[in-house]
Amino acid sequence: MSTKTLSLDKPLYEYLLNISLREPDVLKELREETSHHKASNMQISPDQGQFMGLVARLMDARHYLEVGTFTGYSSISMALNMHKNSKVFCCDVSKDYTDIAKRYWEKANVIDQISLYLGPAAETLKKLLDDGFNDTFDIIFIDADKENYDLYYELGLDLVRKGGLILIDNVLWNGAVADPSTNDADTNAIRSVNAKILSDTRIHLSVIPVGDGLTLAQRKL
Repeated sequence: MSTKTLSLDKPLYEYLLNISLREPDVLKELREETSHHKASNMQISPDQGQFMGLVARLMDARHYLEVGTFTGYSSISMALNMHKNSKVFCCDVSKDYTDIAKRYWEKANVIDQISLYLGPAAETLKKLLDDGFNDTFDIIFIDADKENYDLYYELGLDLVRKGGLILIDNVLWNGAVADPSTNDADTNAIRSVNAKILSDTRIHLSVIPVGDGLTLAQRKL
């Protein structure tokens, strides 16, 4: 099979950003601060944040849930593209990471839209279901511990509304998923959920090579 996907080297990627990126100053500042963090590789790329924000606009999203908030780039990208009365639910296990996020939520004037849940995400998602949030969310973004991706996906399908979208990050895992010699737990977990979603008749599917690979799974009507 011949490839039709262009490989982006650094100069071409920089050109792509130069002709497309409209990054608000608050996100640029956050990205710069996070670049000095020991876990900076966990931050999504600015073009991915902008893409996700556009998806929120196209869907007129009012309820957004993310599993894995880190320092807040994705939550701000989404909140800035949603109505002021929209709701953003953020799940993370790290107070240190999300303390940074809180500072930038304040700077971006979106903190009133955001509810932060600190603790294991599976417990938070189950509690949201117990509290009646099933069939509620327009968009759910999964970007946390890879070994629980399948669980987050299944719980997400109960939380997302019909016609809503589940976004799953890191599905290309820097190419490791296509390397047969790589068999660590995270890589195998991503391979497994990728294979499962491909044959899942409950959703419509597309996978795009933005960032580290992003799955778009729309719950069928």
